[in-house]
Amino acid sequence: MPETKPTGSQILAMTKKRRRRALIQRILIILLVLGGVGAFVWQRTLGKKSAAPRYVTAQAKVGPLRETVMATGKFKGLDSVDVGAQISGRVARVLVDFNDEVKAGQTLAELDPTQLLSRVEQSRAQVSATDSSVRLAKATLAQSKAALARAQDMAAKGLISSKDLEAAQADAERAEASVGSSQSQAILSRASLKDAETSLSWTTIKAPIDGVVLARLVEPGQTVAASLQSPVLFTVARDLTQLTLYVDIDEADIGKLRQGQEASFTVGAWPSRKFASKVVSVRNLPTAGQAVVTYQAVLAVDNKELLLRPGMTATASIITSDRPDVLTVPDSALRWQPPAPPKDRSSASPFMPMSPPRMGGGRRPGGVNTKSPDANANAARGTVYVLENGAPKRVVVETGGGDGQNTEVKPGPIQAGTVVITDLEQNKAP
Repeated sequence: MPETKPTGSQILAMTKKRRRRALIQRILIILLVLGGVGAFVWQRTLGKKSAAPRYVTAQAKVGPLRETVMATGKFKGLDSVDVGAQISGRVARVLVDFNDEVKAGQTLAELDPTQLLSRVEQSRAQVSATDSSVRLAKATLAQSKAALARAQDMAAKGLISSKDLEAAQADAERAEASVGSSQSQAILSRASLKDAETSLSWTTIKAPIDGVVLARLVEPGQTVAASLQSPVLFTVARDLTQLTLYVDIDEADIGKLRQGQEASFTVGAWPSRKFASKVVSVRNLPTAGQAVVTYQAVLAVDNKELLLRPGMTATASIITSDRPDVLTVPDSALRWQPPAPPKDRSSASPFMPMSPPRMGGGRRPGGVNTKSPDANANAARGTVYVLENGAPKRVVVETGGGDGQNTEVKPGPIQAGTVVITDLEQNKAP
């Protein structure tokens, strides 16, 4: 078939179609260019906005400051006594139990006294025998003295020889020595009897004080051996309405403690209640641990409600200083440091997000706080930053004590109402 040529109307329609396609392509190119330029401008604006830091601030203020020292320890009964056995033997009876109230001299337990009773009888028989020996020796002495007197009278009359007189004198001296020996044996036998009776009395275990039985560590039929160390059978506390709390104080805090300071403590059994206490003694004997040295402080505890028990663990807060009007700043203000200056990002791609400034109040990774050189050089000096013309200005201050949230600063460069920086935040895009 012969090839059909397009008509004029068809050529005109094709031309309009090509022009329309070209126009759409140009519009798309223009929109892409405008989108890229807009994205670039928006990214640069966001980068500048995020580069401008926003500070969290607080004001230095005058108010009460209470310094405390925290420590943990355990309760003990007032005048707790361990009651033991002074002799070995089998436990015949136990007459008290846990929490029983006892009086001084009350029998707590008894050991089998059979063997000791036999020893007492033997000692008494020995005493009787030595008493008889003393009487016999005294009778012999009296007879010897009479014979000596007769011999001396007869020797004066010349009726006996000097040899017989000397024999009579020797008999009298031997009789007198025999009396002394018998008396010594009698004293020794009485001492043995007293020792046997004392050992027999030890078979009765008695309470040394008025109090409460905290522990019973023996059962009837059990054998106790008191060879090298007296075995503990009972623990008796004088009065559970008065307890003693022994807490371990770190060597860095021991210089702040004084006798008579007020304290409070909490225990796990009553977590919502705070108990009052007072320091009655700070001991000088150190206790060396793995890495620290501690000293023991003794706190008096009123336990009239009997809510606390010996052996409980308590967390004590001892008030070492309580002042009404002190200039303070938050601890976070002393820890905070401005971040390092950002690097030049002019060469960064407009489509790559820029890293925000380092945040966290000058904290290194891992939560370790950085410190200023002044703080390292002198523990009584610190560094805070105040806002001046919208920028942080470093100020060195003298510091005092603190309560764990606020720290005292000496008036000078910092006054009441001074705005200090405590942290840094990054502006977030809407």
